[in-house]
Amino acid sequence: MSAPRLRTTPLPGIGVQYDLVTREQRHLSVVAHRDGTRTVSVYRADDPDSCAQSLRLSGAEAGSLIDALKPSHHSASLLYTTGLGLVAERVEVAATSRWNGRLLGDTRMRTETGASIVAVLRRAEAIPSPTPDFRLAGGDTLIVIGTREGVDAAAAILGRE
Repeated sequence: MSAPRLRTTPLPGIGVQYDLVTREQRHLSVVAHRDGTRTVSVYRADDPDSCAQSLRLSGAEAGSLIDALKPSHHSASLLYTTGLGLVAERVEVAATSRWNGRLLGDTRMRTETGASIVAVLRRAEAIPSPTPDFRLAGGDTLIVIGTREGVDAAAAILGRE
């Protein structure tokens, strides 16, 4: 039996869609929305392009479903943020962003949002725990952790042009 194939499709401004065709040739999809919610859809067996049922889950409900589907995913050293009310997200600094070339401290990110930038991905390099004097560049991807509201506020600040 071949391994299941999961197709990933970015949905700009929305999130990411994951599509799976089961061994029984049933089509399932999950849309991971930027706000932490998930939409799970099951498609008709007689017409795999027609959605038979769609269900919107909160972040907590999605976490519970993960626990039910794969309870062994926990490890003692893993920070499972859903139960703590925290999320981690990648936020890109656009080349046109007002923060391109400016210092991380100038964003007042933690003060304004309560969210923390725990790492910056730049090209093939990861820069952990950037200090306030770290200079941002267009194309940087910031790993932001905080509450859902804090991470959304951080993304809004970083997206300002």
